[in-house]
Amino acid sequence: MYGLSLEESDEEDEFSGDGGWIPWFCGLKGHEFFAEVEEEYIRDNFNLYGLRGRFQFYDHGLEMILSAEAPDRDDLADTEFLEIYRDATDLYGLIHARYIVSPRGLQVMREKYLKGTFGTCPRVPCDRQHVLPIGTSEELRAAQVKVFCPKCEQVYSPKSKYHELDGAYFGCSIPQVFLQSYPSLVPLELPRPFVPRVFGFKLHKKKPLITRKLEDEQTMSAASVTAGSCASGAVVGSTAFLQDGAAPVVGIPQPGNKDGLPT
Repeated sequence: MYGLSLEESDEEDEFSGDGGWIPWFCGLKGHEFFAEVEEEYIRDNFNLYGLRGRFQFYDHGLEMILSAEAPDRDDLADTEFLEIYRDATDLYGLIHARYIVSPRGLQVMREKYLKGTFGTCPRVPCDRQHVLPIGTSEELRAAQVKVFCPKCEQVYSPKSKYHELDGAYFGCSIPQVFLQSYPSLVPLELPRPFVPRVFGFKLHKKKPLITRKLEDEQTMSAASVTAGSCASGAVVGSTAFLQDGAAPVVGIPQPGNKDGLPT
C-alpha cells in the first residue's frame, strides 16, 4: 500500500522523468487505477479539510506530492525519505478519493472506464462488462481496493497486481456517483442468470440455491413480523382504557364495579 518498493522496479525509466511526482507515481506498475490529481485541486485548502491531523509528516508529504521532480534510487534508499514518502502516498490516496468524485475527476475516470483500464467483470454472463474501482472502507489499511460491476452490481477482487492498493484511495461512493453522473453508461441489458444443467438438460422448476435461501429468509422475516404484530394486538386488546386516555396496569383492579372495570 506504500507504492513502489525497490524490489518491484526492473526498469530504469521508472526512476527517470521530469514530469513531477504525481505523473511518476501514477505511472508506476500497478498504479493504473489512479487518476492524476490536478495541482490546482491539491493547492485548494478546502479540498484538504480534515487531513492534516491524520499524518505525522503532512507538510513534507504535501510538498513531495507537489514536487516537480520524481524521486530517484538514492531517494528511495534513504530511510528518512521513505518515512515521508509513505505519508505522501497515503495523503495522495485520500486526496485522490475526493478528487475522483469531483466533476473534473469524474471525467478522468470516465476516460479510464471506457478504455477498460479498470478491467472487466469476472462473471461470465456479464460478457466482459467494464468495472469501476471501489473501496469497502474510508479508513486506511482497512481493506484492499475492489472492483464493482455495473451490470450484475456485485463487488469482486481485481487482478493481483492491484492487491496492494488501499481501498480508501478510491472511497466507497465512486461507482454510484459515476453512474448517476453518466446515466448513459448504465448497462441496459439485464444480467443473464446462470442456468443449471445436468448432462445438458435444464433442471425444470429448480430455483438457484441463493434465490431459495433469500426467499426462505424473507419468509422467516415476514413470519416474525406477523407474530410480533399479533402479540402486540393481543396485549392492546386485553388492556382496558380509562375515559381520560390513560391505560391502567393489567392485572391491578381499577376503581369501578366489582369486576374492576371502569364505571
